[in-house]
Amino acid sequence: MLKTISAALLGLAVVTGPVRAEDTTIKFTLGWKTQGSDAAFFYAKDNGYFKEEGLNVVIDQGEGSGATVTRIMSGAYDAGFGDINAIIQNAATKPQDAPVMVYMMWNQPPFAIVAKNSSGIKSIKDFEGRTLGGAQGTPTTRLLPVFVHKNGLDGEKIKISNMAPNLQEPMLIKGDIDAALVFNITSYFNLVLNRQDPDKDFKWFSFGDYGLDLYSNGVMVSRKLIAANPKAVAGLVRAINKGAIAVARDQNAAMKAALNYDNLINVEVEKRRLQYSFEKLIVSPEMKDIGIGDVRDDRMARAIGFIVEGYQLARTPTPAEVFSREFLPPRAERELVYTAN
Repeated sequence: MLKTISAALLGLAVVTGPVRAEDTTIKFTLGWKTQGSDAAFFYAKDNGYFKEEGLNVVIDQGEGSGATVTRIMSGAYDAGFGDINAIIQNAATKPQDAPVMVYMMWNQPPFAIVAKNSSGIKSIKDFEGRTLGGAQGTPTTRLLPVFVHKNGLDGEKIKISNMAPNLQEPMLIKGDIDAALVFNITSYFNLVLNRQDPDKDFKWFSFGDYGLDLYSNGVMVSRKLIAANPKAVAGLVRAINKGAIAVARDQNAAMKAALNYDNLINVEVEKRRLQYSFEKLIVSPEMKDIGIGDVRDDRMARAIGFIVEGYQLARTPTPAEVFSREFLPPRAERELVYTAN
């Protein structure tokens, strides 16, 4: 009888024991619709990197890099690719609920102002007396007052025309606005798809070049997942890190994985977008120094200050509240070398 009870208790312990990484399904949301810049996730899945970590990662399309945060906070998703600045906003008021960034991918900010060369705008001072088109609530639009103040511009002389994001490039092309407040990796390719030459015919002003040295998109996870299964979080980060390093070397293999995920993508455009993400957002002197995935705490603290000012937040979160390097692989395993091919 004692043997029977012992066996029963042992069976119960197996069923109700700690959740192991190999038992874990992770619901993962992208920042937007399928894009080439997401290839690291698709490559990791196709090449069994998640499976090697004992993970079943279910990847869904997103609704915006800021929406990734709210999707995770709602409990609908465990992890995703999104904007750390949205984490900062939520950590200021709901620190116990806001997700945590565990792998920084976009070391440089995508926030930019783009103008047609024919507009005559040659410097940021030329924004005065002009009309800028912005989508209400987006980081670029919300942070414009900080950009204006930091660069000594007269905000009273800059008119903002509120519009839906999908109208910005068409109205810019038509000349209905003088410049647009955009995400460069989105706007650049919207112009390409509108048969424009974004390099030859447009001038780009990146916030990062004008004093707003912000971080941007990376992999974030829920606090619930961190508490319940830290091994799964570490496995997720290891797999994505391997995927990012692989697609930096081979963009053709990256696009094969992206096409396997969504066979409706424009491969030529999305391959260019993937390469753009490396050239403009990922590869930087800082990334080469500290490796992909990590941040500098002093820079993060300054970036948090910019967001607190721009969004008039009541509390300033600490860098540790929004970013954790606890799950990063060793520095030697995060050596990313990008070669366009």
